[in-house]
Amino acid sequence: MSALPQPASSSPVHSSASPEQAAQVLRQFRVVFNAVRSHFQQVEKRVGIGGAQVWALNVIQNQPGVSVNELARAMDIHQSTASNLIRQLVKRELVRTEKSAADRRGVQLFIEAAGQLLLQGAPGPYEGVLPEALQQLPRATLDQLQLSLAQLIQALKADEQAGGIPLAEL
Repeated sequence: MSALPQPASSSPVHSSASPEQAAQVLRQFRVVFNAVRSHFQQVEKRVGIGGAQVWALNVIQNQPGVSVNELARAMDIHQSTASNLIRQLVKRELVRTEKSAADRRGVQLFIEAAGQLLLQGAPGPYEGVLPEALQQLPRATLDQLQLSLAQLIQALKADEQAGGIPLAEL
């Protein structure tokens, strides 16, 4: 009698990647990081401020009267990071703050003419090349990438709080 074939295991077999495969993926990360860095260097060279500041200016221009908390949510960054960005933009007279009429403790943000002029000269996309590229990926690809990066973050034992720092500031 011949033995019946055994059903395949439902759990995936985890084998370590070869050094060659790991090196290839590392090169791919370098390509991605280089593209991001090059974009932000081009932004700073062209307009004299960092990419995160340009993105913040764009959000403020598109949402006049936005609060610092709303800006932080729109950029997916920590509120203190958004406050630091605003402080720099106000100091350069690219943005002004006004006390909120509804809540005198809060402030609203408005772009100044100098900020609008600066934005006109800034290369896009204002939020950076990586967010734009990620939004163009099919959902299934993005789902798989999210799972794979979560595994990588876990293997690195990385501080997930770093996810609130804009790439332009890394």
